[in-house]
Amino acid sequence: MIRMVDFLAENNHCGQAILRIVSRGNAIIAELLRLSEFVPAVFRLKDKADQQKYGEIIFDFSYFKGPETCEGRLEAKPELQDLDEEFRENNIEILTRFYLAFESVHKYIVDLNRYLEDLNEGIYIQQTLETVLLNEDGKQLLCEALYLYGVMLLVIDEKIEGEVRERMLVSYYRYSAARSSADSNMDDICKLLRSTGYSSHPGAKRPPNYPESYFCRVPINEAFISMVIGRLRSDDIYNQVSAYPLPEHRSTALATQAAMLYVILYFHPTTLHTHQAKMREIVDKYFPDNWVISIYMGITVNLMEAWDPYKAAKTALNYTLDLPNIKEQASRYAAMTERLHPQVQQFLKEGFLSEEFVLDNIPKLLNCLRDCNVSIRWLMLHTADSAYDPNNKRLRQVKEQILTDSKYNSKILFQLLLDTAQFEFILKEMFKQMLSEKQTKWENYKKEGSERMTELADVFSGVKPLTRVEKNENLQAWFREISKQIESLNYDDSTAAGRKTVQLIQALEEVQEFHQLENNLQVCQFLADTRKFLHQMIRTINIKEEVLITMQIVGDLSYAWQLIDSFTSIMQESIRASPFMVTKLRATFLKLASALDLPLLRINQANSPDLLSVSQYYSGELVSYVRKVLQIIPESMFTSLAKIIKLQTHNIMEVPTRLDKDKLRDYAQLVARYEVAKLTHAISIFTEGILMMKTTLVGIIKVDPKQLLEDGIRKELVKRVALALHKGLIFNPRARPSELLPKLKEMAATMDGFHRSFEYIQDYVSIYGLKIWQEEVSRIVNYNVEQECNNFLRSKIQDWQSMYQSTHIPIPKFPPVDESVTFIGRLCREILRITDPKVTCYVDQMNTWYDMRTHQEVTNSHLFSEIQDSLGTFGLNGLDRLLCFMIVKELQASDKKHEASRKYTQCIFFNLSLIVEVASDIHEGSTSIDTPQAFVLQGQSNNELLLGSA
Repeated sequence: MIRMVDFLAENNHCGQAILRIVSRGNAIIAELLRLSEFVPAVFRLKDKADQQKYGEIIFDFSYFKGPETCEGRLEAKPELQDLDEEFRENNIEILTRFYLAFESVHKYIVDLNRYLEDLNEGIYIQQTLETVLLNEDGKQLLCEALYLYGVMLLVIDEKIEGEVRERMLVSYYRYSAARSSADSNMDDICKLLRSTGYSSHPGAKRPPNYPESYFCRVPINEAFISMVIGRLRSDDIYNQVSAYPLPEHRSTALATQAAMLYVILYFHPTTLHTHQAKMREIVDKYFPDNWVISIYMGITVNLMEAWDPYKAAKTALNYTLDLPNIKEQASRYAAMTERLHPQVQQFLKEGFLSEEFVLDNIPKLLNCLRDCNVSIRWLMLHTADSAYDPNNKRLRQVKEQILTDSKYNSKILFQLLLDTAQFEFILKEMFKQMLSEKQTKWENYKKEGSERMTELADVFSGVKPLTRVEKNENLQAWFREISKQIESLNYDDSTAAGRKTVQLIQALEEVQEFHQLENNLQVCQFLADTRKFLHQMIRTINIKEEVLITMQIVGDLSYAWQLIDSFTSIMQESIRASPFMVTKLRATFLKLASALDLPLLRINQANSPDLLSVSQYYSGELVSYVRKVLQIIPESMFTSLAKIIKLQTHNIMEVPTRLDKDKLRDYAQLVARYEVAKLTHAISIFTEGILMMKTTLVGIIKVDPKQLLEDGIRKELVKRVALALHKGLIFNPRARPSELLPKLKEMAATMDGFHRSFEYIQDYVSIYGLKIWQEEVSRIVNYNVEQECNNFLRSKIQDWQSMYQSTHIPIPKFPPVDESVTFIGRLCREILRITDPKVTCYVDQMNTWYDMRTHQEVTNSHLFSEIQDSLGTFGLNGLDRLLCFMIVKELQASDKKHEASRKYTQCIFFNLSLIVEVASDIHEGSTSIDTPQAFVLQGQSNNELLLGSA
């Protein structure tokens, strides 16, 4: 018989089945969030060029009303068929990935429904829906299973628009074997994910009955939904209240449960519409002092707007949204912030948080942490721009009221977050250290205390002489007994050991008082030391892991997973002002990493193979954010570098090898050289600041500050060089003479400036400047050549497939300014334009092109030296590659013309032979052709056979 206590045991099939479902739910959400960043822009059909080119081959669900008609239109136009085939080749891989994600959502709810049916049918022995909901793990998992399904649907609608989903599903259906597969559930997936009419754009109108009509597309057992809502209404299913003992923190303690209840209520909209008593109970328990909630990994919802269409929910929320209540809450958090900020800063003073102080003040420190985190949470959520629609007048008024009454200042709130994160980090590290040393220290204190008592016993025996201490056999025996008692204390039985230690301390105080031992200072000192060691033993035994668990629960920052971005500019300004701020930011990033616990907990418990990919996704997102914040350091360094290069190039004169002493002052240029030294010092300080961050494990990704700095420098270099190449190589085709050579000279000077600056900086920031320069410039040129060559390829190389593109150090893409996609295409076409054989003549002996009309020199072989100076050998190689593609295209076009001409000549010969044959037959009187019309038709059929598509 499987006991309910072991619900998650490996041999409990009922628990393992629901655990696997929930684990998969978290993995599906991570995959949807990951894929939402790779939606091909063409499926949005926002661009006019895309509409004109692909409008006839990309269909929404209207395709299913008459697929034969749509396919017939394509078959009628060979050029559309060719485009359709090319589109399939380029997009089938990403479409398959999206389809599998959509299919997994449908499979998830089908599996959950099957699990509920199995419970009802008694497949799991002695387990029913009611018994599972009585178990602590069981009710958590059942609530999470339904909640995660709701989150999936909301994430899909938020991140992948309805029309885009439809177009992608139809394209996948057309291009894959889904239509012919017997076991395909394409119909069910299309029904579930058809467009809801919802738009995530600000100001977009909410569709009627949304999202409840969307949530009920796949029916779910109503009894199950009601029972889950009942559990969430009445229970503290995660036992969070124990970590938040103060009643005013109750809504924060139940925040995770509140988010689950918010999502699950959409599966039972009747409660929201008509059950006023239930909604009042829910609001009083979960939302008496808050109305902006985070539902999953920082996705925020404002209940004022979300519950507006539901009568019972709206009525229940009215008291919370009463202006006096809003004013009271905002004022309360303003006062808390003013009180807490100096308190936390006091704790962070050097040397304040000693081990002794921490052990004596655990409750006080935890209360401070709770208050800080609760205040930060409320203020961040209720002042977030994303939570208030600027087009809604009432929401605007509420936000203004909060900002006024809470005396909101984003810099002060950010500073509190920074200090709280640092405070938490220090406390956690101290507790981890103390826990690891706990037993060793306790044993040492016990040994010291016991030895002190043995020494005192020896003193009173008269054997060990001590000034003015007479022999006392009773005290000798008593101290020996105390020594044995201390020695007998057992670390493993901490409760009994603690109680006994307190008794021993009292006994030592009494012996000093009753036997008038105060007169002997040395004896008093022995007794005081022993009491001190016993006190330390009590303190040490009270270091429990529960404190760390409480800190982990209280310090949760998952609600700020997206909101933290609003503080990016403040972080960057702080770093620019003081690069050493990076050390405090490290604690904030580590605090933010705690958000990973939410999606990974169940995946880890289920030993799912998805653990690595989901961890990598969320850790990667966080590391990308860290890179984004710290990018201000390379930006600031490059700004200083630009000034240094300008000073060195234009202001500071080269000192000659021989110099007259009267000219020494002129060449000294002290002001300019001081400015260079000052800017160079600023660069080295920025470097020192980021390197102080130390190697940090963010999620499962190890962040090395030196690598972070190098990547940041590479990213800034790529951004600046790519922009310079884009802007510098734009040509006016009407310019006489051509702008090519002047622009190449200008570009060579710009690239030389970048190159020299890298040579200058490398020693101050400890990087290989030349290596980075060559790698990144070659990557920029090769990537742009690849993009240009895509025009000539049927199977395009997408950004995510390119070996030259990078997530961490992306090469920027710029909108095309002419028929070319990139600067390399513009350069190539400009060279072809000015050397066009129709208007120019190449003289081999002179290595020069001349204008045939004016006989003026157009360009010469120095052109290629200029290209090498500006783009290096990578540029010449790229031009060569692009010209090869152009030659192949021209040869193919020429071959097609030749083939058409050959077939046309064949036609003429056939027709001539037909005329000769018919003429001969007529002459002999044996022709089978009755009329001139028949003769023409026979000639036409011959031509069609020969010419075909030509």
